[in-house]
Amino acid sequence: MQIELYDTTLRDGAQSEEISFTVEDKLRIAKKLDELGIHYIEGGWPGSNPKDEEFFARVRSLNLKNARIAAFGSTRKKGITAEKDPNLKALVAVGTPVVTIFGKSWDFHVKEALGISLEENLELIRDSISFLKKNCPEVLFDAEHFFDGFKKNPEYAVATLKAASEAGAKVLVLCDTNGGTLPDEIESIIKNVKNKFPSPLMGEGKGEGDPVLGFHGHNDSETGVANALAAVAAGCRHIQGTINGIGERCGNANLVSIIPNLQLKIGFSCIAPEQLSRLKEVSRYVDELANRIPLTHQPYVGEAAFAHKGGVHVSAILKNQATYEHIRPEEVGNRRRVLVSDLAGRSSILYKAKEFGIELDSQSSVVSGIVKQLKEMENAGYQFEGAEASFEILIRRALKQYKNFFTLIHFSVVDEKKGEDHGMAVPGHASAKATLEIEVNGKKERAEAKGVGPVNALDTALRKALERFYPELGKVRLIDYKVRVLPAGRATASQVRVLIESTDGREKWGTVGVSQNIIEASWMALVDSLEYKLLKSPFIPL
Repeated sequence: MQIELYDTTLRDGAQSEEISFTVEDKLRIAKKLDELGIHYIEGGWPGSNPKDEEFFARVRSLNLKNARIAAFGSTRKKGITAEKDPNLKALVAVGTPVVTIFGKSWDFHVKEALGISLEENLELIRDSISFLKKNCPEVLFDAEHFFDGFKKNPEYAVATLKAASEAGAKVLVLCDTNGGTLPDEIESIIKNVKNKFPSPLMGEGKGEGDPVLGFHGHNDSETGVANALAAVAAGCRHIQGTINGIGERCGNANLVSIIPNLQLKIGFSCIAPEQLSRLKEVSRYVDELANRIPLTHQPYVGEAAFAHKGGVHVSAILKNQATYEHIRPEEVGNRRRVLVSDLAGRSSILYKAKEFGIELDSQSSVVSGIVKQLKEMENAGYQFEGAEASFEILIRRALKQYKNFFTLIHFSVVDEKKGEDHGMAVPGHASAKATLEIEVNGKKERAEAKGVGPVNALDTALRKALERFYPELGKVRLIDYKVRVLPAGRATASQVRVLIESTDGREKWGTVGVSQNIIEASWMALVDSLEYKLLKSPFIPL
């Protein structure tokens, strides 16, 4: 059975704190959502801001294949006819094939927020939808605060739905606007609502003129996804949400989890399998345009969603992935990852070696040696989960498949600070200079460089020395640098771990260094970063 998917990332999602989409962002996201197979894309509220006006003007040129664009607004204001209401006129003017309007279904809001009688609110709903139906092919009604309203006055909450249905709304969307309703309440209330309508097909839209029942939920109780699933179990066939659950306060119901749950777990049809395999891609795309760091542990699409660390787990999934994975990661565009750590056993080492293109004999003493060395290094403070390039170098060294591309003779770093203001640092008055000497194939090279800090200066000097021999290192950039003080209880003499992420513009890789000296730890990670690039270069013979 088909579930209609209604995405409100561009409107409700954009109300999330710290998120602001440009018009270009919204157009690009709309294109991605269409490729994913979303049925409705809510673009914004016409008349509320120039950005949404421009979006609706330009979205027509996208030639979407799967999605219908919806404009969003509210019922008419009191004391004015629908034909003269500026909000309704703006909705009609943008010419979208779908219009969604919200109206009050909680008597408390009608009396307190609108300051009108309950009957007058029903007239607002009827008039607004009737007017829109004359000017738009499809009208959806969002019954705002429906579940809270039903708990207080069920007869009136249902009356708002009947008013919308009689006026011609195709979908009646029950909204958990405050996000405080729990799944068992959601299911019970929806079943109760269906029983109050004369048609037994209410909710599934099977009969001629029967409206489809929908659900719109927020995540304030961390039950947004569960509530959407409960709504479908109760008979809803239209589900609203946002990509990655972004939205006001704690966010909206997360379509990235709802879609695979409905399709892979329950057996409903949402989107085509090939579209489902793009789920992670779309999730990352929206995060990128929203300037958000993707959640590592997000179900289905997070980097850790199919990551295995314990040796027992790895050994089992090598025999059958179903032992520790609830679906095949490829179904949602993700991948299996095996992490190397002090919990790793032979299976983890073999799996990672295969990823690196290295064939290992499972019974080889080399594997045992790598396992032992790994545990000792992690006990000393190393962590390879974010530094797989350093781990590949470790394996190749153990197999004697690795050579050093240069040898350090010495380096020195001088930090200089001028100016002090009552103990507070004065920005721009600190600098560093690094001097080093290396040897490459019997030839010595000396270099000096200044930097904003000691690691920056050392990095610059090392590149300057090496690029004479290895010009391709000019493409490498350091894009992330993290320092972690390890819990040794020795204050400023503690062990530190440095993680570096680098890129050559095509690929990214992570390296690690550990020492009591932060400069030495940084040096170790920097060396691994550059040598890994050389290791992977087709121009450098091993």
